[in-house]
Amino acid sequence: MALSKTARKALRVLARRGAPEVLFALGKGSARFSDLEQALLLSPRTLAERLRELALMGLVERRAYAEVPPRVEYTLTARGRKLLDFLRGLEQVLELQEEMR
Repeated sequence: MALSKTARKALRVLARRGAPEVLFALGKGSARFSDLEQALLLSPRTLAERLRELALMGLVERRAYAEVPPRVEYTLTARGRKLLDFLRGLEQVLELQEEMR
C-alpha cells in the first residue's frame, strides 16, 4: 500500500527544518511570531515559511487581530493536534526501540 499524495506532502513538510519544533511549541498553546522565534531559535524567514506551510495544510491557524500595533497569534487546529499526538507516539516507539538495543 502506497502513501496518499496528501500524506507524502505532509511528510515532506515535516522533514523540513523547524516544522516539528513549531508543532511541539504550539502544542503548549497559542503563540505570537516573536515568541516562537525566540523559543525555537529559527530565522524569521524559516519560521514564516514553516508557519505558512503548516497553515496551508490546515495544521496551524493564523489569527490576526485588528489592533494597533497589529497582533497575530498561531494555534494548532484539531488536525494539527492529531498530528502532534502521532509524532509524540512515534517518539515513544522509537525511544522504546533504542532502550531494547
